[in-house]
Amino acid sequence: TGDTGQGARTWIKQILNQDMAFQHIKVIYPTAPARPYTPMKGAFSTVWFDRYKISNDCPEHIESIDSMCQGLTDVINDEIKNGIAKNRILIGGFSMGGGMAMHLAYRFHQDLAGVFALSSFLNKDSAVYQALKRNESVLPELFQCHGTADELVLYSWGEETNKMLKSLGVSTSLHTFPNLNHELSRTEIEKLKTWIVKKLPVEAAKTN
Repeated sequence: TGDTGQGARTWIKQILNQDMAFQHIKVIYPTAPARPYTPMKGAFSTVWFDRYKISNDCPEHIESIDSMCQGLTDVINDEIKNGIAKNRILIGGFSMGGGMAMHLAYRFHQDLAGVFALSSFLNKDSAVYQALKRNESVLPELFQCHGTADELVLYSWGEETNKMLKSLGVSTSLHTFPNLNHELSRTEIEKLKTWIVKKLPVEAAKTN
């Protein structure tokens, strides 16, 4: 919350001492629009959606989540128009960004290559779970990371999200980082990079 796409890029660059770049993959860092954010007493912040409170035990602010899913669908569709196959697109994020990615993929874009969620969670009665209860198709794989010392988004919330999604047919992994608070670590980003390349390998040269 409160950061921008450019801020996230800079943060990752500081952790890795270099940009997170791939020769064959384009990385996009979208920025959430500014909106009043209830946990900050209605102050404006760049957040993907509103929350009634920072807890996994309250209703989701579905109206703001859904309007953002529409906006981010435009970003995905732009890439498809530029010739990127949909099953070659991964989405993910840190904290609220990871929650956003799970809503976007598992409710509206079940044919994406995969989803990553770092220090993220879904509420107990999430619309994501409701959507997956009715689902028959093969779902994008989930790569999840969470620090056990996270004081903002509890590790147990991330773990519960992982178990729920797994029980609903999502192929998931949960990487646990002891002593990591609500932040990113170098090991975590390196693991994420490895997973990204595994999900989006270099395509063999197309022969005519």
